[in-house]
Amino acid sequence: MGKVPVLVTGGAGYIGSHAVLALKDAGWSVAVIDNLTTGFRFAIPDGVPLYEGDIEDGALLARIFAEQKIGAVMHFAGSIIVPESVENPLKYYHNNTAKSRALIAAAVEAGVSHFIFSSTAATYGIPEVSPVTEDSPKVPINPYGMSKLMTETMLADTARAHPINYCALRYFNVAGADPEARTGQSTAGATHLIKVAVEAALGKRSHVGVFGTDYETPDGTGVRDYIHVSDLAAAHVLALEALIDQPERSVTMNCGYGRGFSVLEVLDAVDRVTNNKIERKLEGRRAGDPDSLISDNRRIKATLPWEPRYADLDVIVQHALAWERKLTEIRGDG
Repeated sequence: MGKVPVLVTGGAGYIGSHAVLALKDAGWSVAVIDNLTTGFRFAIPDGVPLYEGDIEDGALLARIFAEQKIGAVMHFAGSIIVPESVENPLKYYHNNTAKSRALIAAAVEAGVSHFIFSSTAATYGIPEVSPVTEDSPKVPINPYGMSKLMTETMLADTARAHPINYCALRYFNVAGADPEARTGQSTAGATHLIKVAVEAALGKRSHVGVFGTDYETPDGTGVRDYIHVSDLAAAHVLALEALIDQPERSVTMNCGYGRGFSVLEVLDAVDRVTNNKIERKLEGRRAGDPDSLISDNRRIKATLPWEPRYADLDVIVQHALAWERKLTEIRGDG
């Protein structure tokens, strides 16, 4: 299998920066495009070209594809906050759908052969059955999920019409940080539970809100499938290899561990790892939160030689905590 130069969109962001590291560690040639609205220059390793700009800029994309001889795109750029998507749907249809269309068009124009898309379990909405398979009904309940599903549809139609194949990876709850603390989740005001909890553990927040205690789950709090971001990044590299090996094949796969933890179990893990007790405030449910959202990951396990290395909640918390401490040093806000 020949390695091709890869363009990572949103490569200065949380998941994108881990994908850049995974590609670089595996010997791929990588370039990044990021407009740095939510990404960070420090997240990009030395020696990786950064093009500061927007994926909607066709002239810039054409130049990058030519200069870097790009053969594959990993597309992470986009907006990801579900409540914001409800308040500002057109932002999401612009950033996640219209801009993805521009990127796909530029890739086709440049003769790029492979496209990996960062999709989401939000495409399922509130599934009737958990664990959820890739063939479960796609009924997004917010513009975020719908904007991602629309991009999946565009990719499927484009792959039928042009010599390009794709892999859409539907993420469940991504958490943790690079085990060597080279990058991690750096966004201020993040809403991901483990990020919020380690911030609270380090005194950056006064408490953690627990939204809903009356779900149909063992302890009444929402259950989610948490996947370590480095395992997720590894899946992207393996997916790219699979696309190159089988250029006629496109595939959509869930990315999760196939088991869930409740909000309280996650907070207990943070308490365990820090040997401290986080203040918890019990609050009402948020609209649109399913009781349980767990991946059926049989397809990815059957399709790729993917063996998660960090499928342990305490390890995920340890890595998130180590990054949070390092972030304090980087920003000098400790």
